[in-house]
Amino acid sequence: MPADLTIRTMTPQDLALTLEWAREEGWNPGLEDAAAFRCADPDGFLMGFVDDEPVAAISVVVYGTAFSFLGLYICRPEFRGKGYGWALWQAGLARLDKVAPGGTVGLDGVIAQQDNYARSGFVRAHRNIRYGGLSMVDTPPDPRLNRIGQGLFPTVPDFDRAFFGVGRELFLKSWLAPDARTRMGFALIEDGTLRGYGAIRACEEGFKIGPLFAEDDESADTLFRALAGQAKGRMVYLDLPEPNEAAARMAERYELSPEFETARMYRGTDPQLPVERIFGITTFELG
Repeated sequence: MPADLTIRTMTPQDLALTLEWAREEGWNPGLEDAAAFRCADPDGFLMGFVDDEPVAAISVVVYGTAFSFLGLYICRPEFRGKGYGWALWQAGLARLDKVAPGGTVGLDGVIAQQDNYARSGFVRAHRNIRYGGLSMVDTPPDPRLNRIGQGLFPTVPDFDRAFFGVGRELFLKSWLAPDARTRMGFALIEDGTLRGYGAIRACEEGFKIGPLFAEDDESADTLFRALAGQAKGRMVYLDLPEPNEAAARMAERYELSPEFETARMYRGTDPQLPVERIFGITTFELG
């Protein structure tokens, strides 16, 4: 590690700064992402400093001993090529090896970094594609649609686990909080059974839909319209796993176009998530 680099766990203010860096990188974070991210794992965000100046950041969020997720890996442009980013990367993986030894680590890597990630043992599982466009849909008057609130929330974490692979109840409680100013969640319930759910949040530019998990294409379509209808006339973005061809057809049906791609990569056992039912990834930062 460079002798002048100090690494510590982020404060809430450090995480807010990191998300500002993400905005400058064009990653378009949500307006209220920081608090929900910290709920997932408050110790899972590291920052590197040189002479007390923040120079690099990484998130290494542990969801349980079996699964963690790496993201928000940023080194300030003027400090690149000096070994600071690499040292922080190593510190992040060291934390995961200590807190969740032997567990799988996931990430969504940009094209430019995928070869570097592979050298650290990450194996590509599939591409993710970001679709974006102007929302021109209305929220349908479907009685199966329900706003996610205090009463409905208890049914969501177990449903979510089947799609995410592990539990993340504290994160979801914040992500789907009914009093959030810039996020909203909908669930689709049929004959008393949860068939899918999703969330939309305001970002630096437009709105992102994620997650969007559903048992079938029709449920996903209804939920997409419920969510995108909340942002009618404004830009919406949907990050979907490329193997889910029905999700791509849905995005194109509502005139969204491919804009950006990452690769889902894993170090350790591929959790074999049901990508055919994942119509929208929660975030590229936390999985």
